Amino acid sequence: MNRVSLRIRIFLAMLLLVGLASIFIAVVTVRQYKKQTKEYYDSRFERKETAAQKNVNFELENTIYPAYQQFLGFIFRERIHEIATVHDMKMSIYDLNGKLQINSFDPWFRVFKDRMPIQILDKLKEKEEYKEPVNLENGKISQSSYSYIHDRNMNKVGILKIEYIQDNSQEEEELTSFLNRLFVVYAVMLLLAVAFAYFLSSYITRSLKSISDKIQETKLLQNNQKIDTKDSTPEIASIVDAYNQMIDELEESAEKLAKSEREQAWREMAKQVAHEIKNPLTPMKLTVQNFERTFDPNAEGIREKVKDYSLMLTQQIDVMSSIATSFSDFARMPQKNIERVDLVRTIKSAIDIFYDDAIEFQSNQEEIFLNLDKNQITRVINNLVKNATQATEAVEEPIIQVKLKETDKEVVLTVKDNGKGIADEDKDLIFEPKFTTKTSGMGLGLPMVKNIIETYKGEVEFNSVVGFGTEFKISFPKN
Repeated sequence: MNRVSLRIRIFLAMLLLVGLASIFIAVVTVRQYKKQTKEYYDSRFERKETAAQKNVNFELENTIYPAYQQFLGFIFRERIHEIATVHDMKMSIYDLNGKLQINSFDPWFRVFKDRMPIQILDKLKEKEEYKEPVNLENGKISQSSYSYIHDRNMNKVGILKIEYIQDNSQEEEELTSFLNRLFVVYAVMLLLAVAFAYFLSSYITRSLKSISDKIQETKLLQNNQKIDTKDSTPEIASIVDAYNQMIDELEESAEKLAKSEREQAWREMAKQVAHEIKNPLTPMKLTVQNFERTFDPNAEGIREKVKDYSLMLTQQIDVMSSIATSFSDFARMPQKNIERVDLVRTIKSAIDIFYDDAIEFQSNQEEIFLNLDKNQITRVINNLVKNATQATEAVEEPIIQVKLKETDKEVVLTVKDNGKGIADEDKDLIFEPKFTTKTSGMGLGLPMVKNIIETYKGEVEFNSVVGFGTEFKISFPKN
């Protein structure tokens, strides 16, 4: 159940609630119907009992026989059948010892064979009247009662038994018909409840679904949108407010993180620049100091020595200039000069500078145009091809393949070599600034390539196997 969505839980809960309510109402309705039916039968039986008792008392008061229990059979012999027929019931009269004196349904000569159960006599001694439980059998209701018969002086002279039997099949049919109609009504209500529960559960969870989608889209380093709370319930609004507060805190944390990363990057950059510049300064300083100690304008070959010193200093200055240019190019965000560039011609021009027969170029189109900065793309080609040539220096038969392919959705550039490859432990670091496997490199070429490609919403991928070579794949979306 914990894996079921909240919308389904609400839906099932509402269906269960409606179902239980329907069953409860049906049970209460049937109980109430039966209770009312029983009360109706009891009240009707009481009316018949009262009327029958009045008739019995009237006969007892107006008879010519003495009002004693031994004369009860004679007193009611002529009238008991008439009274029972009028009230549609069976009547029996017993003496105080429970012996039957007369009844309305047996011949006169059989009445003396019947006696009242002793337990009923005991119950009558406790109270003036006793009613047997209602008996329901074969669709008929049987009700019986026992009460004392009194003379004018309220002396007990006998016991009157009244038995009323009624056919209950019609009431049972009415109850069945009522339950069938009730079932149809509840079935319709259940169908409506299913539809209502479905739409209500969807409406309740719609706001939660919106919040869930927003949370899934939330990223640390992007502009996250807040959720509007004007149409939300108070419960949902509290969740939305917490989310919006989290977005504010996230943006603040992202700004602090970005600022910290920028400061850390510039500190690292400054340390790297200082380190790289110090390297050529040391031999330059030693050369100048040595030149100052040993300089003799009249010495033999002084001009050649001065020329050597100047050449060495010039080389070191060129190294420092190259270092400064590399850091400047990496640190400076590319200034785009967008134009419609023929990539085929641009790549051919960049490759021709290397004067290397190992470099091969292929294109599936004679012209492939994209809106790019020609200088930046040339820098990308120069870095990738230069890395490939350096990786194949120790290979007897170097092969560098540069391929350009245009599809319906993108333009793909690949640079593949059969050089030494990239070790597995270095693959996650090659796009990191300052990382390099070369003794003379500064680790800024590939980060610059990645930076340029991503400004055009492109992607850079690579695949490398040690001892077999490396392939860089660059994908540009078509304009």
